[in-house]
Amino acid sequence: MTQSRRIAVTGGIGSGKSAVCELLRRRGYPVFSCDAISRALWRDPEYLRGIAALLPDCAEGGVPSREKVAARVFSDGEARRALEAYAHPKIMERLFAETEGCALSFSEVPLLFEGGYENRFDGVIALVRDEGERARAVAARDGVSEEEAFRRMRAQFDYSRIGEKDCVVIENGDLVELDTKLGAALCALGIR
Repeated sequence: MTQSRRIAVTGGIGSGKSAVCELLRRRGYPVFSCDAISRALWRDPEYLRGIAALLPDCAEGGVPSREKVAARVFSDGEARRALEAYAHPKIMERLFAETEGCALSFSEVPLLFEGGYENRFDGVIALVRDEGERARAVAARDGVSEEEAFRRMRAQFDYSRIGEKDCVVIENGDLVELDTKLGAALCALGIR
């Protein structure tokens, strides 16, 4: 039986994780997403009760508001850590269940290093992008100001601290350039 390999794709908000995952799909690889799992969990009443209990000021009638939760956790480190301690294990449990049986899979894991999950993967593709470009991308995508985007970025892991054992793709350029860099990263991970 062949050993399965799990590769994480990570980076801060606006770094290009979704673009890399789409390029991986086009190459025919199975790609899974912690964000998709998180969205699915937001339809689970038991999960929502847990969030409402953690952050009661972000809930109306016992139902948490995604917008209020986001605003709170990006401005309050203690609330963010509490939410991550509650949500991360549930998301990762579902992720590993979904990837079970895949000989090779890629998983978009935005909070890989924050959650300490990097050692549960056989390789990491970490995306680094110019901060100004990231802030503009987040502002356009989420309908927030660039100042708010920078505030959210500062609340996240500092990807400039990534060690040499990680495979880093620098996402500064168009999709053709990104695809070329992704190909080099896959080769570095021993994936053909």
